[in-house]
Amino acid sequence: MPSRKFADGEVVRGRWPGSSLYYEVEILSHDSKSQLYTVKYKDGTELELKENDIKPLASFRQRKSGSTSSSPSRRRGSRSRSRSRSPGRTPKSSRGSASASHQPDIKEMRKEVLEVRLTPLELKPYENSIVRYNGEPEPRERNDIPHQNTQEKFHLLQESSYTSTQYCLRPRGEEIKLKEIEFEEGKTVMKGPTSLKPFEVTAAQVKELEFGGVPGAFVIMLGLPTFLFLLLLMCRQREPSLLNFPLPLPALYGLWETRVFGIYLLWFSVQALFYLLPIGKVVEGTPLTDGRRLKYRLNGFYAFILTSAAVGASLFWGVELNYVHDHFLQFALAALVFSVGLSVYLYVRALWAPRGELSQASSGNVIYDFFIGRELNPRIGTFDLKYFCELRPGLIGWVVINLVMLLAEMKSQNRATPSLAMILVNSFQLLYVVDALWNEEAVLTTMDIIHDGFGFMLAFGDLVWVPFIYSLQAFYLVRHPNEVSWLVASLIIALKLCGYIIFRCANSQKNAFRKNPNDPKLAHLKTIHTSTGKNLLVSGWWGFVRHPNYLGDLLMALAWSLPCGFNHVLPYFYVIYFTVLLVHREARDERQCRRKYGLAWDRYCQHVPYRIFPYVY
Repeated sequence: MPSRKFADGEVVRGRWPGSSLYYEVEILSHDSKSQLYTVKYKDGTELELKENDIKPLASFRQRKSGSTSSSPSRRRGSRSRSRSRSPGRTPKSSRGSASASHQPDIKEMRKEVLEVRLTPLELKPYENSIVRYNGEPEPRERNDIPHQNTQEKFHLLQESSYTSTQYCLRPRGEEIKLKEIEFEEGKTVMKGPTSLKPFEVTAAQVKELEFGGVPGAFVIMLGLPTFLFLLLLMCRQREPSLLNFPLPLPALYGLWETRVFGIYLLWFSVQALFYLLPIGKVVEGTPLTDGRRLKYRLNGFYAFILTSAAVGASLFWGVELNYVHDHFLQFALAALVFSVGLSVYLYVRALWAPRGELSQASSGNVIYDFFIGRELNPRIGTFDLKYFCELRPGLIGWVVINLVMLLAEMKSQNRATPSLAMILVNSFQLLYVVDALWNEEAVLTTMDIIHDGFGFMLAFGDLVWVPFIYSLQAFYLVRHPNEVSWLVASLIIALKLCGYIIFRCANSQKNAFRKNPNDPKLAHLKTIHTSTGKNLLVSGWWGFVRHPNYLGDLLMALAWSLPCGFNHVLPYFYVIYFTVLLVHREARDERQCRRKYGLAWDRYCQHVPYRIFPYVY
């Protein structure tokens, strides 16, 4: 077996495929079978190169200039003031003939050092072909070309015009067709000591839009609010049926009440006031593309306690909370109008936002960006709008709505105590919300915070969909009671606890590993090292399936619906919807991780083949 020439971790020069340019790279590994070296460029790109495409740094040391060479400053076209004013220099006429003898020809000029700014070409995976960009996904400019901050200077040892080609990164040496990408040089080489401008190699890319692109975003923005009101109208029926169409719609003027909208504004303002209270610790979020870390105050649990005290005081003073149940459709419409207004504000203010603060998901299309959000972290001073809406008004409002439905059930069914089914639904969902607020810091690493902008998708989801759809089981039980035996209740509780244990333990393990991978308590976990410097867990909960937290979430969602019985599919809409949502989110996670971790992610998928459901999916 031939011995390897370069060691792991050694810094050398590697040839960029399709050209004769050599760039500084780091040796990551060596495959003894294929005799290929896996190297990492300074911009994070990883390739596999042959040994004859790698040269030690010593071979690139700059040679001393001969008598016919000019100084570096003169090669750049700059002239020293002291030389031009030196009293010992010969007259201009005598210098002319001397300088003429030193004029390099065009071939010599082409051997001058050019400054190159390189943007590697990103390829779509082709079977086993993998292109990796390590670190966080690159920010996109409005023309959908990746913006590269790192610039490298290299020696060009042949003619200045060349062709950059795509490179097959198949780990086993398989080949794909190469497509040549042409580029233009910033300025042609001319005779004489003229300055040489850097040229740029870029590859225009068509950005892949999610959610069906512009048509999909438009349909979602119109369809989800309509579907929301259809579900709420069906829950109000004594005998809900999919065949009862058209549904009896209330008068349009009856859906809007200014008083209801005022109450909703008051609710939102009170939660914003709780958010601004100087209580709770302040933590830093994940690094942004420019390296900054935003600060967040964790006081969501305190806001929940204060809200609970306010609701308790309202009950003590005889405030009629059934008003919320009686005007449930009006409150849903008020929240919808507010979320649309907020989305318009977010889009307009993002038009003046610096490019570095835009979301990676934004595309430049008005409809799509209004839906997905242009600005990643819109803030008014220190008030983070997206982070606030993620957990406060909608999530805490969900618990308050559940309590209102419990009181409405007791009133409409003349009960002295709520039904066991209603108690189970309220208890399960209360535990879920309290857990989310207690572990508030975990939301800072979610896709909503680190990837998606703040637009209609999150505004509608946080302020309308969560409180009015997630409380669907409690709303359903008000008019459709279901008696649950203690034996069945015990089984449902066991399912809920099973899902909660999986959900909480998986998230806690992930967050602990992200905070301190060297924690002795995590020393028993197996990992796969990636070129980004991070490790992937391949044992523990994350060696069971790739998204154990999603599995726990779905088990808990099923436990929320089972107390409603099996008379209608309506209470199980949340389980169906949540399954579709998490499968879609898992697919988005998969694309992000494959782009971020490359070959390491493939090895992880080999160790952990199942995504959410073991032995199923």
